[in-house]
Amino acid sequence: MRSLLMTLLLIIVTVILYKGVTGGEQGTNAQLEQSGRHMSDGIRRMSP
Repeated sequence: MRSLLMTLLLIIVTVILYKGVTGGEQGTNAQLEQSGRHMSDGIRRMSP
């Protein structure tokens, strides 16, 4: 029973940390979107 509780707590903490790192204005997802827009703008400005 104790090991089950420890496992559940570890999973919950991992999920919370993952959401904290990837979510929000400064999260990984937002940075990837910004990088994608920046690369897209650079490609559009290229002259063929």
